[in-house]
Amino acid sequence: MTHPFFFTWSAQQNAKPLTLLGGEGAHFDTDEGRFLDLGSLVYQANLGHGHPKMIQALQDQVASLSLTMPSALYPAKTEAAEALLQKAPEGFSKVFFCLGGAEANENALKIARLHTGRYKAIARYRSYHGATMGAVSLTGDWRRTAVEPGIPGVIHVLDLDRGAPTQIPRTLELEENVAAVFLEPIVGANGVLIPPPGYFQEIREACDRAGALLVVDEVLTGFGRTGKFFAHEHEGITPDIITCGKGLTGGYGVLGAVLVHERIAQTFEETVLACGLTQYAHPLGVASAHAAIQVYDEENLVEKAAALEAPFLAGLQALADEFEFARDPRGRGLLGAVDLHLSEEGLAKFKSALRAARIHAFVKGRKQLREDNGALVLAPPLCISEEELSDGFTRISQALRTV
Repeated sequence: MTHPFFFTWSAQQNAKPLTLLGGEGAHFDTDEGRFLDLGSLVYQANLGHGHPKMIQALQDQVASLSLTMPSALYPAKTEAAEALLQKAPEGFSKVFFCLGGAEANENALKIARLHTGRYKAIARYRSYHGATMGAVSLTGDWRRTAVEPGIPGVIHVLDLDRGAPTQIPRTLELEENVAAVFLEPIVGANGVLIPPPGYFQEIREACDRAGALLVVDEVLTGFGRTGKFFAHEHEGITPDIITCGKGLTGGYGVLGAVLVHERIAQTFEETVLACGLTQYAHPLGVASAHAAIQVYDEENLVEKAAALEAPFLAGLQALADEFEFARDPRGRGLLGAVDLHLSEEGLAKFKSALRAARIHAFVKGRKQLREDNGALVLAPPLCISEEELSDGFTRISQALRTV
């Protein structure tokens, strides 16, 4: 069957879409049946499916204001910004709204260049920062190489790769004109790579010595995913800029955000902030973000993710104990992975078995990871129950037995 639109990240003839019909909690419904969502769709459905408060917030906003322009004032815009800043570390004072995580990183790069007067940026090879040209230039995986050349000035380093020590402090010593270092607190889509203790403190100090900004990409890891509201809170550091998307609205609205520390924001009191977009702070986006933050708090979802970490990690460990080819289980909060030392054919067979078992999760191929193994990456909605998690791991185990 052909479709009148493109499928992303795929040769069109190889696309195998699901027809979505709705959902509730940690499940979504399709024409193939009800799936247990162990991937939060594409890491954004932190609040789960069909949340009544989120639906009501969107309905209320449509009824009151559904069109705007970038310079306009309205309650939802102010409320969302204030709610975000209350969750940010002390000293953050401004929010720049956009349409998603890639645009957040795009505008963070522009803000860093405008503030510092420098043009270079450092990022990891094992990273993903988005699909727009600036964000994909920061990205270190195959999605960058597919569209090179990207923007000039991006330097990639081997960090969190096969146990290599951080190269960022030394790179900052050797390079000049570095505006910012862009890092995911935990590498997410490229295999859930968790930094060792002290890693971020070392980089924070190196950035300060070099006069470079530290930009923390919380698009995938933020909003309770790791058992803290922002994943960098585990590291005891304060970044200069935080980029947000995905869980910012729980997927119910189209929105990204750049949170900016006062020491950066004050630059633009007199200097023009050369950033903007037509749908800046669209009412439905900011209304869904404000409502989502309320849901995180009212339902204690961040705390729930932290409490479920133990059974979640136990489930990953059980897979490694059962299958010799499943190794290095790891995770934090409700973000985790296990390496799968299987052929590409074996990984494809496992992926098909998961779909037959009505499990939605991420099976990473060897070519994607540039490793001699693939990986299973899990990131369930924060509303999932321990019983649903257990059921999910049982079905994953059954699917692996077919390989």
